[in-house]
Amino acid sequence: MSLIIDQFRSIPTTCISDALDGLNNLHPSIKPLSKEYVLCGRAFTVKMPVGDNLAVLKAIRTANPGDILVIDAKGDEYRAIAGDFIIGMAKTLEIGGIVVDGVIRDLKGIQELNFPLFCKGTTVAASGKAGVGELNVPISCGGISVKPGDIIVGDTDGVVVVPKETEEVILKKAQDKLMQDQIRADTISGKRLEIIKYLDSMIYK
Repeated sequence: MSLIIDQFRSIPTTCISDALDGLNNLHPSIKPLSKEYVLCGRAFTVKMPVGDNLAVLKAIRTANPGDILVIDAKGDEYRAIAGDFIIGMAKTLEIGGIVVDGVIRDLKGIQELNFPLFCKGTTVAASGKAGVGELNVPISCGGISVKPGDIIVGDTDGVVVVPKETEEVILKKAQDKLMQDQIRADTISGKRLEIIKYLDSMIYK
C-alpha cells in the first residue's frame, strides 16, 4: 500500500471533507454496515445496470489487492448487487472494500465477514447476470463523480472522494485541519473561560 494511502487512512473523513470544501462527499444514505468499518484505497470503478451484477464479479476478479470497488448501481434499492458469498470472495482476494450506490443482501453473513462495505441498505432480491456493464470508467456514485484511481476514504461518518490529480494538495490541507482541530480541542475543551472566549470570538467577529 502506498504512503499516501496510509496517510489518508489516519485522517477522519470530516477533515478530508473540509479540505475538499464539502464538495466530494457521497450522499449520506451510503453508510458502513458497521460503524467500526474504515476503508481507504484507490477506486476501481464499476458501472452496472440495475439488477445485473456480472460486472461486479468481473471487478472482483480484475481489481488489485487493496483497491476499493466503487459501484454505480443507479441508487436501486430493490435488487442487491451482492450477497455474503460474493462479498466473501472479495475479501479472500483482498479487495480493500466496497462502496455502492445501491443495496446488498445476506446482511448477517456479510457482517460476520468483517469486511468494509458501504451501501444504502439491504434487500432480499438478487441480481441477474446478463453480462452488461463497464469497469474502470468514470462513474457517478452517491451523486459524486468518481474516476479510476481516485482515493476513496470511508468511516462511520460517510465516504469522501479525493481526485487523483489533487491528492497531494488535499492531503496537506486535511492534515492541517486535523492539527488545527486538535489544538483547538486541547486549548478550549473543558475550560469554561476559554469556551466563553471562543464563542464570543465567533459570535462577535
